Amino acid sequence: MNATTQPASVTDPAGQASNRPWLKSYPPNVPQVIEDAKIGTLNDIFRNAVTEYPNRVAAESFGKRITYTQLGRSADAVVSWLQQQGLNKGDRVAIMLPNVMAYPAILYGVLLAGGTVVNVNPLYTPRELAYQLNDSGARFLFVLENFGETVEEALPDLKLDRVILVAPGDLLGLKGVIVNFVSRHVKKAVKPFRLPKTVPFKAVLSEGARKKPQAVTVTRDDIAFLQYTGGTTGVAKGAVLLHRNVVANVLQCEAWMRPFFGEREDHVMVTALPLYHIFGLTVCSLLMTRIGGCQLLIANPRDIPGFVTTLKKSKITLLSGVNTLYNALAHAPGIREVDFSQLVFAVSGGMATQEAVAKKWKEISGQPIVEGYGLSETSPVVCANRLDIEEFTGTIGYPLPSTDVTVRANDGTILPLGERGELCVKGPQVMAGYWQRPDETARVMTQDGYLRTGDVAVILPDGQVKIVDRMKDMILVSGFNVYPNEVEDVLVRHPGVMEAAVIGLPDEQSGEAVVAYVVRKDPNLDPEELRRFCRENLTGYKVPRRIEFRETLPKTNVGKVLRRVLKDEVASNR
Repeated sequence: MNATTQPASVTDPAGQASNRPWLKSYPPNVPQVIEDAKIGTLNDIFRNAVTEYPNRVAAESFGKRITYTQLGRSADAVVSWLQQQGLNKGDRVAIMLPNVMAYPAILYGVLLAGGTVVNVNPLYTPRELAYQLNDSGARFLFVLENFGETVEEALPDLKLDRVILVAPGDLLGLKGVIVNFVSRHVKKAVKPFRLPKTVPFKAVLSEGARKKPQAVTVTRDDIAFLQYTGGTTGVAKGAVLLHRNVVANVLQCEAWMRPFFGEREDHVMVTALPLYHIFGLTVCSLLMTRIGGCQLLIANPRDIPGFVTTLKKSKITLLSGVNTLYNALAHAPGIREVDFSQLVFAVSGGMATQEAVAKKWKEISGQPIVEGYGLSETSPVVCANRLDIEEFTGTIGYPLPSTDVTVRANDGTILPLGERGELCVKGPQVMAGYWQRPDETARVMTQDGYLRTGDVAVILPDGQVKIVDRMKDMILVSGFNVYPNEVEDVLVRHPGVMEAAVIGLPDEQSGEAVVAYVVRKDPNLDPEELRRFCRENLTGYKVPRRIEFRETLPKTNVGKVLRRVLKDEVASNR
């Protein structure tokens, strides 16, 4: 089922869909639509970049740079090796890496081989990893050696053909030897593990380089990514992103941004957002390939002092981030020593940007934060502010070219401008559906083919969109989705827990914090013991920041826990 082509009709009393007031607010030279004929494949974008920009810097990591020609050779080696291992067109390949130099080579290698990329958060627990790999049917897993221990623990539950171990210093030459030594022996980031039949990434490159890869015909209707998300229900599922969906969004972003970032040959995008996150993947990596820019790969953005040191050494022109990242940088020692004179724009997404953070950032960098909005299901960008704003707007801006948005009541009726309702999206960037979950796909689509976002919004008279609330219970921690159902499921697995409810509460550092309210079976159970149990089964940002014990939880007459009542009760007592 293709979520972008469902036929039907819907009541539109305001004429909102046909008027599209945002088009009148478009910047000069930004087209209203992206030509369908120009939407090809990501493989086309990559091959064109290697041909057109052979000597430009494609990526930089730990001070080492590689050109598009060098990246092309490494990607071809990955293609050849995968083909030698029997990879067939459409097979899924998982990538479990932070932003290291090997990432782009593996990413494009898989796509050129006709494979489908399954991006995996390296911080996943064995349980989370096993679920995603099994649900996607991944045959191969590229993983940083630092997380080998996790893979070892999950391995009995996995059905993988091969595991490929990547070192942080791969593709860094002599510099990589130092990087690997520091990671393994100084920081001791690699814990002991045993993984039979694994292949080092260096062997992939050397073996793959011995044989020319076979050409694979990939069309724009083939699946490029299974991008896992909880969507609006909290059940982890893969958003099926076709080549056409992702390429369309790259072209939409380019059309929106190019009048502002120009045609210069030395663009450097600070790539601190993880490439396994759809925002970083499209806006930092794929868009840079499209324009022949450089990805400045930040492997560990949590190391703020190290991050600032890297920025001091770089002439950055573009920056993407989330509110928490901008906040951390704005308060970091030495940030005022960074040269921001070449910075064209700083964009944010993934979570709401706080006005105080935006104000502080402009005071330091001279550039306002330009906020946008998107979802894994939309490849991801739906809306963005104009890049020529002088001050932070507090809105998510305007729908991108070829994108239509409506605000709807619960019954599907399109509401007039200025009224609150669920934001619904239609455009070439909208996913084809959820992987092997037609019921979930149908649940998020309207009869006339719009994606229901689960976010409450208003459309202002000039077409700007403002998010005012969330219809779903999702918690947003530093730009990452946390779904209460998943956390509650882990909590109630503990033998000392009777029942649990999880909500998100405002937090200055992360936007929201995960808070759990628990009814105990064991009166001696203490919060720290329960948090330790959660850390064994959940990624760090999903672990409840605070756990409180209660005698009862608010419920409906059929026994469903009322999270909203609980949240309102807590808020009234703050």
